Amino acid sequence: MHRHNPVQISINKEPIRLSQFLKLANVVQDGLEAKIRISEGKVLVNDSLEIRRGRKLYANDRVQFDNTVFQVIKS
Repeated sequence: MHRHNPVQISINKEPIRLSQFLKLANVVQDGLEAKIRISEGKVLVNDSLEIRRGRKLYANDRVQFDNTVFQVIKS
């Protein structure tokens, strides 16, 4: 896991839904894939398992997916 250097993903407007964030980070192709990956328990938000695709993310939240950590950055 890359905890020390998370991949920063910039958003224009807070909050952003977890499923939208995964699409923005280019780790899923569409909302359906995001829903499946989240429901399978493959996503952590701020080091906690998250199974709600509608989870709202804000600046500085961290999302872990597929051994990569992403950080939400407000632009």
